[in-house]
Amino acid sequence: MTLPCSRSVSIDPFVSTTSPTLQLPHHHANSHGELTNEQYDTPSLSKDEKEAYRVDWEPNDPENPRNWKTAYKGWLTFQLGMLALAASLGSSIISPANNAISEYIHVSSQVATLSLSLYVLGFAFGPLLWAPISEVWGRKVSLLPAMFCLGLFSIGTATSKTPAAIFITRFFGGVFGSAPVSNVSAALGDIWAPKARGTAVTFYAVCVTGGPTLGPVIGSSLTVSHLGWRWTEYIEAIWVFTIFILGVFALPELYGPVLLKKKAIRLRRTTGNQAYWHPHEEVKLDFKSIVTKQISRPLRMLFTEPMVTCITLYASFVYGLLYLTLEVFPIVFKEIRGWKLVTSTLPFLALFVGVLCAMAINLSNQPRYMRIVDRNKGKPVPEARLPPMLVGGVLFVIGLFWFGWTANPPHHWILPVIAGAFIGSGFNVIFPCLALPVPLIFMKYGLRLRKMSKFAPVEEDERVYYTQPHFGRNGRFIN
Repeated sequence: MTLPCSRSVSIDPFVSTTSPTLQLPHHHANSHGELTNEQYDTPSLSKDEKEAYRVDWEPNDPENPRNWKTAYKGWLTFQLGMLALAASLGSSIISPANNAISEYIHVSSQVATLSLSLYVLGFAFGPLLWAPISEVWGRKVSLLPAMFCLGLFSIGTATSKTPAAIFITRFFGGVFGSAPVSNVSAALGDIWAPKARGTAVTFYAVCVTGGPTLGPVIGSSLTVSHLGWRWTEYIEAIWVFTIFILGVFALPELYGPVLLKKKAIRLRRTTGNQAYWHPHEEVKLDFKSIVTKQISRPLRMLFTEPMVTCITLYASFVYGLLYLTLEVFPIVFKEIRGWKLVTSTLPFLALFVGVLCAMAINLSNQPRYMRIVDRNKGKPVPEARLPPMLVGGVLFVIGLFWFGWTANPPHHWILPVIAGAFIGSGFNVIFPCLALPVPLIFMKYGLRLRKMSKFAPVEEDERVYYTQPHFGRNGRFIN
């Protein structure tokens, strides 16, 4: 039997695909097409023969999401962005109803702010669950069921009658809503090459940031109407279920290893040869792996890797300041300046205008980044994503100081509103710059960084974790 030759291609650390091999037609059938541990030994194959039957992408494979038409990938990017927008909108749409909720459940306005704080807290815990699910069962499974549950908990908040019910449903709404916020960027990496990914992530960043800035305007209009504060959550649920239904019918699976696993099963069934296989068929998600890898590894990196620690602290700091505006703007414009509820939330539109303006800064870095990637022979250059963050950091600080100095009368109201645009612009420049480089850096330089680290020595299993994605089966380095 003549075996096909392996061939390495450029692989991106955002997508855990493997290097393609050519396939041969085969013969023996499995009635179910499923791969079990016993089936690996039947028929008996040498290591090289077994590797030759490993299912991977062929050149220009139409099943590879990277090879789909640009228009279709744009449609998928829109759907993913809407999932992120629906989740982030849920965080802030209820904030203008803070006083109404405090009066209804007879708690102080400070306690009522837990309806916002607990939702954002759910954003911190949710990714520990959704990230491993997306890596084992795929992006669609990690996104759509979570969105369905977000819709249910939004309805639960809308029908709640006690403080505990409101706060608990809001917390779990944040846990489930964190799925698109944390996993959409990975899904974008599944379908877009490194050169184009920056543009896609810019759109994603607008959706993630646009939710907290548009939510108060929508929520205040509902709160002062005859509908009342409960409809802030009903509208959120309607929007979530609309995007969920769209995703069920129009969003395919995007994760390469899951698609290759399905391809292997299909080839075994159609060709009758059970030698076809893919390593993702052996990947399982159980309690032990969740505790020892999915939970412990991110926490260990957070507390032992100075780069991850610093970036995480800075990201959480600016993210917290963005959500702090949800409480500060009503104080400045409603309590101090005496504006009505709906009018006092209109300055949030300045934040959104700043978010849109930041797109120009992010997109202007794309031609420069593409030139750098070309000079690097097509390999990602994570450091080249960082320079716009210098501009974003300055804009963000200018906006904060400007807003603080002009918030109170007799300064004209337009001054803090303009400052809000600087805050929104600065944040939306910082956000994608923090989201893009870190995975690239640790996939490209992870082993060397860990070897040099005085805080986190490299364990044997982590050597495989860092190095395996970068070497083809012929030993050639790939990225």
